[in-house]
This record gives sequence, C-alpha cells and structure tokens, in this order.
Amino acid sequence: MAAFVRKYCEANELEESMIAESKRAVARSACLLVFGLTISIGSAEARPSRVTTGYDGSWLLTFATQAGPCEQAYDFDVNIRNGVITEPNLVKFRGIVASNGMARASVEVQDKVASGSGRLSATSGRGTWSGRSGSEKCAGYWTAKKQR
Repeated sequence: MAAFVRKYCEANELEESMIAESKRAVARSACLLVFGLTISIGSAEARPSRVTTGYDGSWLLTFATQAGPCEQAYDFDVNIRNGVITEPNLVKFRGIVASNGMARASVEVQDKVASGSGRLSATSGRGTWSGRSGSEKCAGYWTAKKQR
C-alpha cells in the first residue's frame, strides 16, 4: 500500500508540476502579448496619423469667461493637422480632435491655466472650459470657427 501511495503522490506531484509549468507558460505568453500590444499601441500613438481629417486647417478659438475673475474673452488662432491641435505662438498648448469631432485642449500662459473639451463640426465648434488665473478659479465656454 505504501508503494501505491508513493507512486500516486509522485504522479500527482508530476502532474501538478506539469500543470504549474503550463500555467506559467500561459502567463508568460499573456505577458508577452500584453507587452507587445502596449508597445504597438504606444508606437501608434507616438506617430502622427497620415490621414487628413475634415477638421484640418486654421481655426479661431474664442474662450469666454462666465464665472471667476479671468479676462472676459481670449482668442487663439490654432491649426489642426491629422487630429493634432497646435497654437504656433504658445509653447504650452496641447490639443487633439478625434475623427468624430470630439476635441480636448489645454493651455498655460504665465499664471493662467485652462483646459476644455467639446465638439467640432466641419466649420464650427463649441464646448466648455475651466481653469485658473493665479489662485482664482474661472470657467466658461469656447467657440470655434474654421478659417477659409
């Protein structure tokens, strides 16, 4: 009987060892797959799209203040190319627009910081923004008009 128990236990240990090794192999494969996808996605995000969107071109953005002590309105001329919004005169301006027109942007000028989101159509857009001027909070809306 002892020999049977020993063989059974050894077989189970071998089976458990094989199962454990199989699980480790699956886990390693899953990790490599996730790592590969992460690298692929990161590379795709790092490279600007070569596809021209219907939003490409020059736009005039107007930020209107509805709450807080910020200036009543700010105007920015921005460019959109391949879904990336840039403002040539501001170093700290970042923005993106998706293929469905959903847009997000943020800007920082001296002690003023603002970010907003909204939607663009083929020729215009609208959204909301919030930010601060120094320690004072501000909020409002923005409008966009595509320049010809």
